[in-house]
Amino acid sequence: MTTISFDLSKKGGKIKPMNAVNNGPTDFDAYAAACFPYARNHDASFFHGYGGEHVVDVHRIFKDFNADENDPDSYIFEPTDEYLCNIIKAGTKVFYRLGASIEHRYKYGTRVPTDMAKWARICEHIIRHYNEGWADGYHLGIEYWEIWNEPECRNGDGSNPCWQGTDEQFVDFYAIVSSHLKACFPDLKIGGPAFSSVWDRNLKAMFLDRVAKDNLPLDFYSYHWYGNSYERLVLAINEARTALNKRGLTKTETILNEWNYIRGWTGEDWDYSLRTEKNLKGSSFVLGAMCIGQALPLDMLMYYDARPCGMNGLFAADTYKPLKPYYSFLAFRELAALGTQIPSEYEVNSIYTCAATNGAESTFVLTYYNEDDTLPAEQVKVEFVNAGGAKKVCCYVLDENHDLELTREEIFTADKFALYLNMPLHSTVMIKMEDAEV
Repeated sequence: MTTISFDLSKKGGKIKPMNAVNNGPTDFDAYAAACFPYARNHDASFFHGYGGEHVVDVHRIFKDFNADENDPDSYIFEPTDEYLCNIIKAGTKVFYRLGASIEHRYKYGTRVPTDMAKWARICEHIIRHYNEGWADGYHLGIEYWEIWNEPECRNGDGSNPCWQGTDEQFVDFYAIVSSHLKACFPDLKIGGPAFSSVWDRNLKAMFLDRVAKDNLPLDFYSYHWYGNSYERLVLAINEARTALNKRGLTKTETILNEWNYIRGWTGEDWDYSLRTEKNLKGSSFVLGAMCIGQALPLDMLMYYDARPCGMNGLFAADTYKPLKPYYSFLAFRELAALGTQIPSEYEVNSIYTCAATNGAESTFVLTYYNEDDTLPAEQVKVEFVNAGGAKKVCCYVLDENHDLELTREEIFTADKFALYLNMPLHSTVMIKMEDAEV
């Protein structure tokens, strides 16, 4: 039996935005109900419902690079206006990726700009449109502006689908663009570059060394991770923080802004990955990763992807209706709403937890994730101490037959008490607690 203990008299830090996503609503009501804190808009141009070929990417908004960047008529803002306003209408903040969607075949938006300073000025005007009302624009208050995406990405044949220049050119490019944007908008968070992996030693080291040497703007350092091993996830999160700290960049936020379950990128492993991203195992993996991110030196975690595509495990690609992993986000929504973490004490390899309180109410989530699909159910004792009076306890279950539905309700009057749970593999239990009248 696994025992997990929560001391209700103890308080930790804030619940962090581990439940952010990439991209915006399709089923608007379900999206809004999840209360995603942020939505990054990378790869939005691949979905016609967001505006398709006219949306988000710099080269799609500013289609003729020879045009005058100071002239509002040089920009096509309307499709992106509608897309971003729809995200904000759902209660989610925009995290804007400046650059291009990934280009696996013909390269256009990922080519090295012929005039990097002009490209920076174009981005300046995009920001002014959305935050300062320029060109009949808006005052959306978008805080995060990310420069580029996966500059060091490589396909199996060695080609790069995201940056057509050298490593040295990219570092120069980031230096020019980040310096210009920070000079124009000192109060905004300027960062990037959304590395495809923290393990790329060459460009990553060159980039961070240049940032530290020249004091370049890097309010946040973004990177990606895909896998099925939490051990590797923990290593990646710690590696990102360590790489910054050893260069004195201790105030730079770390943001893992693409992640999902991946067993492998080819063959049956890829097919298995796509199925898992949408099923109960995927829901447990998602919630476990959010619990891990909350406990580690990570400032934001952004799931890829809420856009209708093969890697969207939240909403069905055809009907846009919620899938099992969506309910893991609903569970974390409850923690975020309460705000303050309750530390937990446990030693286990398969039961992952996170808990939060606002003083009057508390919520505890537990999920049973393991890559081995043959493991039996776990018997779990959830112990509560220093309860501080009678408590009403409600259990909500996410399994093959329940979508985070109420299955159990009890009242406890002792200052220390326990719940005993039978948790099948990949199931999740959310426990909500509030004062009770007796």
